[in-house]
Amino acid sequence: MSKIVVVPGTFDPLTNGHLDIIKRASKIFGDVRVAVMINSSKNPLFTVEERVALIEEVTSQFENVKVESSSGLLVDYAKKIDASAIVRGLRAVSDFEYEMQITSMNRVLDEEIETFFIMTNNQYSFLSSSIVKEVAKYGGEISSLVPKVVEDALIAKFNKK
Repeated sequence: MSKIVVVPGTFDPLTNGHLDIIKRASKIFGDVRVAVMINSSKNPLFTVEERVALIEEVTSQFENVKVESSSGLLVDYAKKIDASAIVRGLRAVSDFEYEMQITSMNRVLDEEIETFFIMTNNQYSFLSSSIVKEVAKYGGEISSLVPKVVEDALIAKFNKK
């Protein structure tokens, strides 16, 4: 029986940096669940259903990756699916400080769930969903930043506005 790990995020939208972390996690762990988290403090561009559908399309080549959505505490979701670990990507030192706080809180909530950090590839160290949305909003070139299906979805969203 393979261990279940969770790769969480809001993924609004999924970037090539996110995809790199998911791909690398899928090579290490047997059962990877991408959890599209619903964060009430954020105002997403894409609905949760749109984000799940985009990620499912992009990750369809990975047999051991499943995409789901969840609201509430990540630890509660991890317990519900019997996950033993959380996988997070780190871009820079500033990410580490934030991730350390989250990991410490998760350990208080459930000390049985481990957190693994995967350093992003250098080519994605600057990349964030916010930056991608800003560039796409003004018609900038994003083809090297996101998968094609996500690029098309961003262009369609901003052409509607």
